[in-house]
Amino acid sequence: MHTKEEVFALLSEIPDPEIPVISIVELGVIREILIEGTHIEVFITPTYSGCPAMKQMEDDVRKKLSENGFNEIKSTIIYSPAWTTDWLSEEAKLKLQNYGIAPPEETTSDKSFLTNSKKNITCPRCKNKNTVMISQFGSTACKALYQCKECLEAFDYFKCI
Repeated sequence: MHTKEEVFALLSEIPDPEIPVISIVELGVIREILIEGTHIEVFITPTYSGCPAMKQMEDDVRKKLSENGFNEIKSTIIYSPAWTTDWLSEEAKLKLQNYGIAPPEETTSDKSFLTNSKKNITCPRCKNKNTVMISQFGSTACKALYQCKECLEAFDYFKCI
């Protein structure tokens, strides 16, 4: 028999399919877990409605839980409330930065990011703010592509959503 905390710990071993340095728990997409004996239901919120990694996340959750004694596994996708970068743990933001992806620099309550495409994002490599957006979309739709004018490196910025 597993507790909810133990299940969260198990699921924290599953890397995000698109950003393997953070887990799906650190990403904040695992919203709730209900356990009744060997039956478990995991509620997952996608980072955005068309996220192509959702199927992989669901498969990884099922595999991890079945390997740990759960026989009846249900994953439920929930869209409300919508996922937000505010759900990223501070540890996840640091891991993103160390991996070369600039983490969100504001919260979703600060809507100025919606109208400020010229915002200088801190380069995750040299930590300089002399940067420019190259494209609204980076390696995935939830990231924008920036370039540092100091070290000249291009990098993804995890958009504040």
